[in-house]
Amino acid sequence: MPFNITAVKTSSNGVWQGDNPLNFAFPLLIVQTALIIAVSRSLAVLFKPLRQPKVIAEIVGGILLGPSALGRNTAYMDRIFPKWSMPILESVASIGLLFFLFLVGLELDLSSIRRSGKRAFGIAVAGITLPFIAGVGVAFVIRNTLYTAADRPGYAEFLVFMGVALSITAFPVLARILAELKLLTTQIGETAMAAAAFNDVAAWILLALAVALAGDGGEGGGEKKSPLVSLWVLLSGAGFVVFMLVVIRPGMKWVAKRGSPENDVVRESYVCLTLAGVMVSGFATDLIGIHSIFGAFVFGLTIPKDGEFGQRLIERIEDFVSGLLLPLYFATSGLKTDVAKIRGAESWGMLGLVVVTACAGKIVGTFVVAVMVKVPAREALTLGFLMNTKGLVELIVLNIGKEKKVLNDETFAILVLMALFTTFITTPTVMAIYKPARGTHRKLKDLSASDGSTKEELRILACLHGPANVSSLISLVESIRTTKILQLKLFVMHLMELTERSSSIIMVQRARKNGLPFVHRYRHGERHSSVIGGFEAYRQLGRVAVRPITAVSPLPTMHEDICHMAETKRVTMIILPFHKRWNVDHGHGHHHHQDGGDGNLPENVGHGWRLVNQRVLKNAPCSVAVLVDRGLGSIEAQNSSLDGSNVVERVCVVFFGGPDDREALELGGRMAEHPAVKVTVIRFLVSETFRSNAVTLRPAPSKGKEKNYAFLTTNVDPEKEKELDEGALEDFKSKWKEMVEYKEKEPNYIIEEILSIGQSKDFDLIVVGRGRLPSAEVAALAEHQAEHPELGPIGDVLASSINHIIPSILVVQQHNKAHVEDITISKIVSESSLSINGDTNV
Repeated sequence: MPFNITAVKTSSNGVWQGDNPLNFAFPLLIVQTALIIAVSRSLAVLFKPLRQPKVIAEIVGGILLGPSALGRNTAYMDRIFPKWSMPILESVASIGLLFFLFLVGLELDLSSIRRSGKRAFGIAVAGITLPFIAGVGVAFVIRNTLYTAADRPGYAEFLVFMGVALSITAFPVLARILAELKLLTTQIGETAMAAAAFNDVAAWILLALAVALAGDGGEGGGEKKSPLVSLWVLLSGAGFVVFMLVVIRPGMKWVAKRGSPENDVVRESYVCLTLAGVMVSGFATDLIGIHSIFGAFVFGLTIPKDGEFGQRLIERIEDFVSGLLLPLYFATSGLKTDVAKIRGAESWGMLGLVVVTACAGKIVGTFVVAVMVKVPAREALTLGFLMNTKGLVELIVLNIGKEKKVLNDETFAILVLMALFTTFITTPTVMAIYKPARGTHRKLKDLSASDGSTKEELRILACLHGPANVSSLISLVESIRTTKILQLKLFVMHLMELTERSSSIIMVQRARKNGLPFVHRYRHGERHSSVIGGFEAYRQLGRVAVRPITAVSPLPTMHEDICHMAETKRVTMIILPFHKRWNVDHGHGHHHHQDGGDGNLPENVGHGWRLVNQRVLKNAPCSVAVLVDRGLGSIEAQNSSLDGSNVVERVCVVFFGGPDDREALELGGRMAEHPAVKVTVIRFLVSETFRSNAVTLRPAPSKGKEKNYAFLTTNVDPEKEKELDEGALEDFKSKWKEMVEYKEKEPNYIIEEILSIGQSKDFDLIVVGRGRLPSAEVAALAEHQAEHPELGPIGDVLASSINHIIPSILVVQQHNKAHVEDITISKIVSESSLSINGDTNV
């Protein structure tokens, strides 16, 4: 039935009164939105394995819902996407677009572009001019084949539109792809981002030009309009930009200063002011005659990038805009795309021509210039493909072109498919061409292998999640730093999770900017400088070279980054923070955990981080230590030991035997050299009861793996192990006899004994081996249900939150040279035989 658009009501009276909600604007909008989001989200899931950005899923979703696929059914089209509803849907989508471009402007850091210099600039210029010229060439062909003489658009605007359409690089999409491929923090990623930013700005200028030229359909509109109009439009556009940068920018600086949180509250009024500003600047550019999104983009550029304020704005707007409103915009593009309009060999030939020209222009242009500025060929090719991503801005250009009647349906469809195709090939080709070198697993030294006599440096990779880990890491590293010639080189790696949200990308760029790990602020309002500051201060105090690094990855692949970094930097040991932290409040015996431990509940960073630790322990190319932090290096811990001596840290090494324990012992020796560290070694001897019962370990059923400990499955000769243990101990005693207190114990119940060490207040840090080649006593513990199997049997007892342990724990795992598989062990069978150390007959 024909609708009079003025007769459309907003909401219906409901089904009972005989109204069909789909004939009313608002209910229909809800249905459309829900449908579009459902389709684009499910497609996004399907495209995930192909590593495709969300944009692709959204456009494809729109095409499927539109006249190309489902829309062939006219009844459906008239019901769900009737003609009269389109302006409404597009208005809502345009709000999303407005804010999204505001966010893009916020993310674009002009100063970083200035810094990345001539190289990126050259690459960007080439990446625009060549495709632009190619686009102009194609435009001639298309204009003559696909348009009838009557509706041909004016030459100027059509050429500019086609040029812009072919030469754009989508900045936001590129950022996502780079992050996915772990290239963001590399040199190539940096260049690509800067070049794309240049490209974006240039594209906007060209687009403004094209729109100014197009006016209202050019010659098709009957009487010709004077060329002066376009000139006026351009001039006032330029005036607008200048006004924004000269007048509004300082104003926004003031707002950001006032609005950034002193006490973690961004004042509502400032946020609202900014959001209104987006709307107003959009209106202003629309008034001038350039598209309204241009205004929002420029306004985004005026907001200072360094403070909290921008970050907060992004957090406020982002999910709603990019999750809900933006898919609508892409979908409306898809709805306008009718693939069926591309008829006959000629049209398909045009499509091929456009795709080839676009890709060739972009890739060749970028490649040639990149090689000229001395980028290696493979990287240059990668850059070419990266710069070939189209996406959002591309679609905006096409939609404006369609609105202004510069592009007809057929050309529009061809160009949309071109944008889809070029973006689609980016990820796979880049992955194929550019594999950043991930070295082979070569054996790095572990502590016991590096001989103390050589004057070489000890290299340690310390990972941290945030400011909370800093003090404990510093005090741990400080205690390892020997006072001898030995140089300590510390690589501090700040681990950041890459999420779906684009603000995580901004975090990365910020990380690049400081060169120091940027630390996402914790809720408690510490500034990120606290991490940097801590390590900076430490570097100046001690003879420690500190190199900050930032790793940004999705959690499932984070361990690759850590192991890869350990390999490239040739580290001896990786220190990981345990995924639980205890907030310490142990003063001098105040409330010694009488409250059942409630006051001391651990703060959990999340299961994802725990899995990261487990994977690192499994794949690390060197020794690994997991630090269970119960306030090591906190002020309280230091006060509690000031009893007149200069000992600041009291360390206990628990030794049972096996490679992990030897590594722990070696570490203890390192600590013993430090004047302010007092080391106690407690050796547990095999008691008689164990001598008579050999212990055989059985593999756990694969189901229960989460709950059981991993032991190494090499056929170990227990006698040889015993020899090695004795040798290590002898060596240790001879080297550090005077400095170390050495005790031997022969307990009947290990757990009780260990708990008594842990619950006493005698130590600040207990160093234990992970015990994957268990001596008989440790093996006997394998039957217990493991709370944290990755810490090994002893470490787990000490890390458990119910045992009221006071000191922090460091669980050490030696790098297993033969790369034998760990298997998880559950059952223990005791047999009476005279084997001493319990063969692990698995």
